[in-house]
Amino acid sequence: MLQLVTRLLPCHLAILSIVTLIGCSDKNVQEVRLEQQHILKRASSASVRTPLRLGMGAMITPKEGYVYYRQLKDYLEDKVGQPIQLVDRENYDQINKLLESGGLDVAFICAGPYVEGHEKFDLELLAVPLVHGKPAYHSYIIVPQDSPVHDFAGLRGKSFAFADPKSNSGCLVPTYMLSRMGETPHSFFSKHIYTYGHDKSINAVARKMVDGAAVDSLIWEYIQWKHPDLTAKTRIVTTSPPYGIPPLVVRAGVDPATKHQLREILLHMHETQRGREILAGMMVDRFADGNDRDYDSIREMNAWIARRTVK
Repeated sequence: MLQLVTRLLPCHLAILSIVTLIGCSDKNVQEVRLEQQHILKRASSASVRTPLRLGMGAMITPKEGYVYYRQLKDYLEDKVGQPIQLVDRENYDQINKLLESGGLDVAFICAGPYVEGHEKFDLELLAVPLVHGKPAYHSYIIVPQDSPVHDFAGLRGKSFAFADPKSNSGCLVPTYMLSRMGETPHSFFSKHIYTYGHDKSINAVARKMVDGAAVDSLIWEYIQWKHPDLTAKTRIVTTSPPYGIPPLVVRAGVDPATKHQLREILLHMHETQRGREILAGMMVDRFADGNDRDYDSIREMNAWIARRTVK
């Protein structure tokens, strides 16, 4: 899985508001933000046309991965013949709110926010990245390399880092695992925090700021490729089942002709030299049509947690 990373298309390539009921958005929980994020813009001579606004969450890629998003944005801009504004936000909730209000047209988001947006305001799949030929990724539960913990259950009474309250791999999956055990983050961990970035969670574990964390497999593998000295300080103790990969989505109100044009450009990107170079840098095989059914397992986890919460 080393080559995975869009990465990150993100995660990479997470999660419904239901999760907040069980602990993934507790306002009393400490929040950790390790860096400021910025809006990235590129001037365009084609500014006579209204720019398409392309969103990305800062938590879906390490800082150095931004270059690939900029290259992809430039590629789409040239092919569409319309300026594209790259907009960065620090959490998934902000991205989804912009998509719902019309403040963004297209966005890279995690699987959980896609499920929520699809249900609440008809968010649509535009395309999904294929990594090793599959539109799937995992949640990794990681601990420090020298930790005595060898499985998720071993983290009872320990400190734990979630990524984003709506992250599938970074919050919903471990919360679901706890729910299956009859536990919640409050009852199981001594404390839990939000880092608002999978790379930040990896850093927190490597530096022993926390005893464990749940992270996007795409991002962990990317960090392993770029900074093996960092991941060497961590150890994977649990790998989740596969889930639908973080997709590229489009809000329902975007002109159908524009949606079709963008999708066609993405689906055939790997057929051009420039496109292949950009995809190689993102560690993505190619883009493909998305299938909403690939995200049903996320819906099932949310439904399970909702039933447990009602009880």
